[in-house]
Parts: sequence; structure tokens; C-alpha cells
Amino acid sequence: MEIKTYIDANRARFIDEWASLIRIPSVSCQAEHKADMTRCAERWKELLMAAGCQKAEILPAAGNPFVYAEYKSSIINHQSSIPTVLVYAHYDVMPVEPLELWKSDPWEPSIRDGRLYARGADDDKGQAMIQAKAFEYMVQTGQLNCNVKFIFEGEEEIGSPSLEAFLEDHKELLKADIILVSDTSMIGKDTPSITTGLRGLAYWQIEVDGPNRDLHSGHFGGAVKNPINALCEMLSQVVDKHGKITIPGFYDDVLPIPQAEREMIAQIPFSQEKYNTSIGVDDVFGEEGYSTLERNSCRPSFDICGIWGGYTGEGSKTVLPSKAFAKVSCRLVANQDHEKISQAFADYIRTLAPKGVRVTVTPMHGGQGYVCPIDIPAYKAAEKGFEIAFGKRPLAARRGGSIPIIAAFEQILGCKAILMGFGLEQNAIHSPNESMDLEVWEKGIIAVTEFYKELGK
Repeated sequence: MEIKTYIDANRARFIDEWASLIRIPSVSCQAEHKADMTRCAERWKELLMAAGCQKAEILPAAGNPFVYAEYKSSIINHQSSIPTVLVYAHYDVMPVEPLELWKSDPWEPSIRDGRLYARGADDDKGQAMIQAKAFEYMVQTGQLNCNVKFIFEGEEEIGSPSLEAFLEDHKELLKADIILVSDTSMIGKDTPSITTGLRGLAYWQIEVDGPNRDLHSGHFGGAVKNPINALCEMLSQVVDKHGKITIPGFYDDVLPIPQAEREMIAQIPFSQEKYNTSIGVDDVFGEEGYSTLERNSCRPSFDICGIWGGYTGEGSKTVLPSKAFAKVSCRLVANQDHEKISQAFADYIRTLAPKGVRVTVTPMHGGQGYVCPIDIPAYKAAEKGFEIAFGKRPLAARRGGSIPIIAAFEQILGCKAILMGFGLEQNAIHSPNESMDLEVWEKGIIAVTEFYKELGK
């Protein structure tokens, strides 16, 4: 039976099973939903067994439990060893507030205009179901020439605090040749893409201390170093007029963008004028020698995320403040170590401090970047899957955001991750009226099916 025929014959059941997950309010950041986390994990265990897994279990962790399931192929491949695919997804979701902005009940799926609306419709219950149903088809039709393992977590939306320890404790159980993730997005419905890179992150809080109390700016202004002035002077030196970050050694480990990838990025539909208009600016700024799409995905960046101190209330208060604060971050690229950068920044910013103030730098959090080569067999299999499902070759596209768990998978389990994501910007994940395009959802099932066929050859 062809995959399209199988989807047609089972569409109602697929959506019912998808809905059964959505109806469980598995909000990981709210203590009142603690029992729902376990309920959702149990439901996934049932669905993965029904899809064809030979084993499924709930594994405890420091936080919410993990769902583990596996399938060992009985097909004998005389040409080579059978590959093992580890499928990762998460079953927790974001809160639904503000409720008044939803057009339908966020916990009761509503289908309209070719979309399914609900919390988790895309992120990540909808995308995880794409994986489950492609797997089901391959098992039920006897075509799966791969071993498959599933690991679903319940803490992705709160930063996956239990994941790294869990991976360390279960290295042998989770051993695989490739990790398959559907928790990312495509450039557009008519522009399929595979996410090949994610930026890492380093984040700090800076405190600048001056006099032992707030001072009268008339009595002391011009005679004492103002901590806010000092902080602004220091931060203004971190990026030069050419858009280069001035931290010593910052670029030592930055790898150049391969020419083949730059050519793919150039094919992404993009209008600089529309981009500027959409965010209300008359021009952009960044590292010289790179396009906007390269700057916001393949190159590192530095940003002041918040700055405060002194008097900010109504009216005026002529005060020279005793303290100033800022929160700053760097988006990093693959091969940059966030801990190394964190220390380098802290050391550097202290050298920029003028006399008369004291500087404290507190690292907040960080994570590694990730990049996937586009010439490995698993990537080629994913590329073939997208091409068959969407009718055109997908573009390789790095993303500017950070998903530290992807780098953790590579570091701990020693294998690459293929990010076969099917989300769209208009799906409004994390927002009211989250949705999933049903046509894209079904094409996603086809794409993953073809991935397995190609990888198993």
C-alpha cells in the first residue's frame, strides 16, 4: 500500500490519536500540571506500542519522566549493518494564557481553514505524531530496514534540565547512528528546508559599582565616575564600527561558511526592503562581508539585552547612581565553546573598566551551537524525503536561535542530528491560536517515510 493511500485510509484515526495527546494539558512550567505530565507520557507509551514498537516504557528522571520505545528490524541487509535511528521529541507544551485571545478551546482541537488549532498542534505533539505515523506505516507494510528508538522528554519548554544527566546515564540504551528530530521549522510551505545549524549562547549579568551611595549630581557630577556612564563606555567597545566583536580570541574557533552553503542561503527567498519594513528600521547593521541571512544564522553576534540603574521613575531626580547593571548575550556558532567565550568576555570587560568603578560579571547560562554536514547519508536521505513529499529539493538553512540539547546529543551520544522540522512561522507556536497546516503535516509523514526508505537502502 502506498503511503498516500495509507494516510487516506487512516486519517480520522491519526487525528483522533493526535487529539488524545492535545487534550492532556502537559504544561511543564506549571506545578498544577505535574500529574498531566505523567498522563501524557503514558499516552505516548500506548501510541508508540500501537504504532509497532516491540517495547515501550516510562523511565524516571530528576524531573518529568522520559518515554522510551524501540523497534528492532527483522529485515536482513546483506550489504551492510542496519542503521539505528533515535527519534527525539518532547511532550510538554507552553502555557495557553492569555485565554481570551484564543478563538477556540486550546485543549480541544479545532479544524478550520485546513489547519488544526490547539496548544501543541505543532510544538511538539503535531510534529512528534509525524514521526510516529511514518514509523507506523513502515512497520505495518514491512519496509522498515532500520532499527528505531524513540526518546520523548517532558521538559523541553523549561530548558531540558534533566536531559544531559539522563543521556549520560543511558548512553548504551540510546546508542544510535543518527538522531532524527522534528521540532524545528521550514522556510515556507512552498520552500521546504532542513535546519542544518543552530547558534549557541552565552549570557551574562554585569554589575558596575561606584560610590557607596547615590550622590547629588550637582555636588558630585564631573568629579566622580558615574557607573552608568562607565557601563555604557565599556559596552560600546565590544563591537567595532565594522560589526566585529572585539573580545580577544573570540573568532579563534569560528569556522568559515562553506561556499556551497552560502550559495544555498542566497537561494532563500528574501527581500531586504521587506525585512527592514517589517521591523520598522531604515537600515541594518552587522558584520561586514556577510548578508543579513548569513549574519543572523551563521555568524556570531553580541547584544545588550537590558540595561538599568539610577532613577527611572516619573519626573526628574538629579542623582549620580551608585550602581549600574546590564544583561548581555552572545549568539555563538558551531565550534565556539560557550564556557571559553564566557570566561573570555568576563576577563575582557574588566579590562575596559575605568578607574573609579568595580565590575562584577556573573555568567547566567549558555549552550553550544550545532552544525550538520550536508554530505552525510542521513542528510541525503532527509533531503530525498523532502524532495519526494514537497516536489522540490529542500534548502539547507541554519537558524539563528539556540537549542542547546541538540549539541548535548552530539557531545554525549557521539552522533549527528538531522532536524526534519515541518513547522511554519504562521503556526504561532507558544502563542494563542497555535496551529498546524494539515497538508504540510501529511507531507511530513511522507517525507519521514521516504527518509527511512532511503536510509535503509
